[in-house]
Amino acid sequence: MARLTSPRVTVNFTELGISAITRGDKGTVAVIVRDAADLAPFALTQASQTPTTLGKENQDYIKRTFLGYVTPPKKVIVYVMAPELAQPAEEAEAPTVGIRLTEALDYMAAQVFDYIVGPADCTKEEAAEIASWVKSQRLNNGAKYKAVLPNHKADNYCIVNFTGDGMTDGVTVWATAEYCSRIAGLLAGTPMKIAATYAPLPELSDCARLTKEESDEAVGNGELALRWDGRKVKLDRAVTSLTTTSQGMLDSFKKIKIVEIMDLIRTDITATAEDEYVGKYANSYDNKMLLVAAVRGYFMGLEQSGLVQPGYTVDINVDAQEQYLVSKGVNVEDMTEQQLREADTGSQVFLLVRCKILDAIEDIDINVEI
Repeated sequence: MARLTSPRVTVNFTELGISAITRGDKGTVAVIVRDAADLAPFALTQASQTPTTLGKENQDYIKRTFLGYVTPPKKVIVYVMAPELAQPAEEAEAPTVGIRLTEALDYMAAQVFDYIVGPADCTKEEAAEIASWVKSQRLNNGAKYKAVLPNHKADNYCIVNFTGDGMTDGVTVWATAEYCSRIAGLLAGTPMKIAATYAPLPELSDCARLTKEESDEAVGNGELALRWDGRKVKLDRAVTSLTTTSQGMLDSFKKIKIVEIMDLIRTDITATAEDEYVGKYANSYDNKMLLVAAVRGYFMGLEQSGLVQPGYTVDINVDAQEQYLVSKGVNVEDMTEQQLREADTGSQVFLLVRCKILDAIEDIDINVEI
């Protein structure tokens, strides 16, 4: 019997790897605004499409998203959240997240985007609810959502804690929450190959000026802060809010660039395997090795794109297969490694990928001897 082959899967994986930078050059931002305008959710591809029926501050909040960085985001999804009804006097002392935000997040759960931000007047309670929702969506639904939230110490790699303050163009001064859309658009417009560290915000003439010690402390606390370098306003080190590391989640998860590429890899492999492989081939050893070859082709493309270092490995996860067999009551004591590799694992496929994602140049130490 001729061996089954899956060249189409291999080609698709390889092309995904090669096109990673192009696909990562622009992202999508989800923006929630609080406004009395009765508008259904809508998507924009450029700032000029912003509805004029919205309040001026909300129009500006949305338009700032499109300022981007190297590129603007490719799309901005907007949900207009009506103002909450006034709380009864007996409940006023215990502010809660209203049903309006719940409805907005329910809508966003069915959308595809990279970053989400709350309204320009986002409250602490709303920031906490958005953070909780993002973490739940990633954990339970495999989403790649990340959030930019004002002054929210989430200690989580999928939440960016923006703490910039006093942003001004010389006329208007913006509060932290009012600039979250700008930061989300900047991150979405940062190509995969570079980091947003020191990305300039040319529309600003000044911001709250931190000392070197204050900047270092902010970065160490997982804060995405701004800095004035004497000439311009720019982002400080592009970090997530993660500060507490653990086994399997070390310092790499503190870098926004690294997390972006992790999300790219996870979603690419998952989506392509589901579309082109799951349910379409017998779970034989030969077909498992075809999938291994396909994923290797994907990482070859990432290497060529400058996103991962050479030396990555993709293979059957023998330890995981052994654990699976033991759980099914199979005696594995006398099995060789090759027998473990070729063992019947039902509908399960266990692969192990080891790779090193390339960081960006951020720390330069130059000694000049004269």
